[in-house]
Amino acid sequence: MYWTALTLTLLVALLHVYFLVLEMFLWTKPLGLKTFRNTPEKAETTRVLAANQGLYNGFLAAGLFWGLFDHLPMLVNFMLGCVIVAGCYGAYSVNKRIFFIQAVPAIHGRGRVVDGPRLTPGGRATPWVAARHQSALDR
Repeated sequence: MYWTALTLTLLVALLHVYFLVLEMFLWTKPLGLKTFRNTPEKAETTRVLAANQGLYNGFLAAGLFWGLFDHLPMLVNFMLGCVIVAGCYGAYSVNKRIFFIQAVPAIHGRGRVVDGPRLTPGGRATPWVAARHQSALDR
């Protein structure tokens, strides 16, 4: 379960880094035009909006990476929840395929992340958590 949650969450984070690059840097380039089915004229007029959206995707990725690397399941669950809401809204307002590209991996990942203490794959507390609890006991 741990490795499945880790893999799915990492996939969602990497997808959002890819979205950041597409929306911030490739929006008016051939790959961006093809991906988002835009005309060069429409892409140029919406370039600033797309860059802003890409920045938000970067924040989602950053939160997921932070939660993964610091073993913070509550943060990972929150960030995956944000991705799910964004994917559902995108499917409703823009294109239904956004649900499958963005929300479905997050739904599967969130269903496997368990809230609770920060644990390593073996079920032991991470060294940081163990040290924090020890320092609290020493007070």
